Amino acid sequence: MRARWMNGLFVGVMVVFLGGAAASAQTDVAASVYGAFSGTTTGNGVAQSPANSAGGMFELRHIANPIVGFEGTYSFNRANQTYSCPGCPVPALCTPSGCAGAPSPVTVPADAHEITADWVPSLHIANLRPFGILGVGLLLDVPSGSSSGTSATTKPVYVYGAGLDWGILPHIGLRFQYRGNLYKSPDLTALYTSTGTFTHTAEPMIGAYFRF
Repeated sequence: MRARWMNGLFVGVMVVFLGGAAASAQTDVAASVYGAFSGTTTGNGVAQSPANSAGGMFELRHIANPIVGFEGTYSFNRANQTYSCPGCPVPALCTPSGCAGAPSPVTVPADAHEITADWVPSLHIANLRPFGILGVGLLLDVPSGSSSGTSATTKPVYVYGAGLDWGILPHIGLRFQYRGNLYKSPDLTALYTSTGTFTHTAEPMIGAYFRF
């Protein structure tokens, strides 16, 4: 009798668990706009400053349960890079053969394309779904325009963040999130070397999702 009672309890718990997992499952596509904000890095005698800019991101996400969730993303933003030499000689240093001064800062217009695969743990509470983000991907920086002596770079990027889905209709909702990107500074111009250090880009986002 006790064995039957235990078996019945186990089956009931599994039914409730599986039912809750199915209710929290979600597959969606989303589009977001964001601001990309990066700080200046210094290394190899060079200071490198990515320009702050706006961008857009597309996501395909599937969440099976609170632990098993994943997504693929593609994002794009302008990523102009300014290189300068703060430790170079001052322009006043002149000799009979000419004046030796610091090279002028160089700005390379560029576009950044990013593709990532992310783990997305989450909770489902009423029409809200807070979630986390942890992923890796590739960041492609491509010089634009007719700049000479430039080349594209592809580097690994590490992603972390968190956010909140807010369901406002049965299949449509708003998505608020913050994503942090960590990657090696791109080396886009032959006039300067890269700083060779890690750059952090903060991306606060707002967008909308459609749930299938």
